[in-house]
Amino acid sequence: MAMREAVDFQAECDSIAALLGNRDEAVFTTITLFKGWTIDDVIGHLHLWNVAALATLESREAFAAFIGGITRQFRAGKSHIEAQRLWLDETRNGIRGRALFDDWCSFYPKLAAAYAEADPQARVAWAGPDMSTQSKIIARQMETWAHGQALFDALGEDRIEGDRIRNIAHLGVTTYGWTFRNRKVEPPSPKPYVRLTAPSGAVWEWNEPQAGNAVTGSAVDFARIVTQTRNVGDTVIQTIGDTAARWMAVAQCFAGGAENPPAKGQRQKAGAND
Repeated sequence: MAMREAVDFQAECDSIAALLGNRDEAVFTTITLFKGWTIDDVIGHLHLWNVAALATLESREAFAAFIGGITRQFRAGKSHIEAQRLWLDETRNGIRGRALFDDWCSFYPKLAAAYAEADPQARVAWAGPDMSTQSKIIARQMETWAHGQALFDALGEDRIEGDRIRNIAHLGVTTYGWTFRNRKVEPPSPKPYVRLTAPSGAVWEWNEPQAGNAVTGSAVDFARIVTQTRNVGDTVIQTIGDTAARWMAVAQCFAGGAENPPAKGQRQKAGAND
């Protein structure tokens, strides 16, 4: 049976492909609200790390060769965008715009198919600790969804969400401790009760119910908070108690150093205030 999370990853990519597929070349120069990246930058970023995710599934040696080149660029002071542009120049004939988008579109189904057939518990190398293949493809879905939010926002479009977002919500819940430890703070105990409503209307719950310590609301908004594509104040998520409020103010489900979420009103769909 195919790994379900790999199918979810492909569906996440498909939503971006549908958003951009029929637009002209100029769309790729559109500047998003994510660090001033263009749509072209976002697609390049997703493509680079998709290639990395397939390399690590193939062998540790293939991934080591890949990550070694990227790490050298970082050590030389290159930014993520500068490093990925060099990678595109060196490995993809310098493609940009529509050609880059087409290359991404042809590659992500191969990645999804490879992970669909993988042992979900097999370990693969990554930039940090090893991960299971199941965790790796969920991380690819999460990053695709999070960066995709910037694309939908920039073009003033609403994404059609599905219950595959449960993978991202679950990741958000299970990184509760990481959020605080990454900021050199001991995670408050107990963990808040989390009750979210899925796009389908289903109700998802995590942790023990507690009257004075809870996070409730839309699963999509919760995912936006933990991926830091929205400030909690720009969502319908409700927090009960100090611990839940502290968590939602800084929640971070992705790896790397501690990042601050956008300020209230900073990330939104284009035209939202028109």
